[in-house]
Amino acid sequence: MTKATWVFPGQGSQAIGMGMDLLTLPAAKAMFDQATEILGWSPINIIQADEVKLSQTRYTQPCMYVVESVLADQLKAKGQSPDFVAGHSLGEYAALYTAGVFDFATGLRLIQRRAQLMDGATDGTMAALLGFDREQLESALGQVPDAVLANDNNAGQVVISGTPAAVDDVIGQVKCKKAVKLKVSGAFHSPLMADAADEFQQVLADVKFVDAVVPVMSNVAPTPSQDATVLQQRLAQQMTGSVRWRELTLNLAAQAVSRVVEVGPGKVLIGIMKRTDKTLTYDTVGTLADLEA
Repeated sequence: MTKATWVFPGQGSQAIGMGMDLLTLPAAKAMFDQATEILGWSPINIIQADEVKLSQTRYTQPCMYVVESVLADQLKAKGQSPDFVAGHSLGEYAALYTAGVFDFATGLRLIQRRAQLMDGATDGTMAALLGFDREQLESALGQVPDAVLANDNNAGQVVISGTPAAVDDVIGQVKCKKAVKLKVSGAFHSPLMADAADEFQQVLADVKFVDAVVPVMSNVAPTPSQDATVLQQRLAQQMTGSVRWRELTLNLAAQAVSRVVEVGPGKVLIGIMKRTDKTLTYDTVGTLADLEA
């Protein structure tokens, strides 16, 4: 029997118009309306026409969560179900929702607060490195105290995070085909997010998680778990911890997974994962047409 993992993309996959074709579905429209009540602003208005706001963390993250959650619910309504779920950074919240760890409204409130805290973190920067020497990178990160590996996406693509000086220092030490500074407000997935993470942990502590109905592979620990306490602890570590996506992809074979479905706008995760494991079958579900197919 074919085992499938549903994966949910994070910030960077957002696009004007994403999910708007789903509004013809009453259940989807109801979720967007509920999101407007919770957030105090309309995801529909921003997704349809406000590219500037859609690129800002405090708006990007809730909008992505809503679209991904709607898509997951519609897949379930068609009789589909995953054997495992995982999400890249903010995508982990949609994965946890899909696994039944918390309800839609709870996840959205968590994402809204997370996005506000991350958007307010003005210290630090991030940079993507492509076609780099991993040995050199590990050596440089070992010598530069204020820079860390934030996203280990695959063997040829990572993101580093830290103070601007530290990130520049690492880039200067590592030979790579390309180094691109990211347009973010802070050093996400690094110790520089500690203050925001501490505040967010207080928010998390007030939320009741329940055991997942399917195993969740987390960013900071890419091994499956359904235990509510474990999943909550892992999520608490996520804001300062690395996104270990390369390891997560490699671990799919050990779980006898042969199919990956990217649930959300774009094909960013599939592009990343194909570099690590070409033997898997990859599909995307990001539009109404994809759902109908």
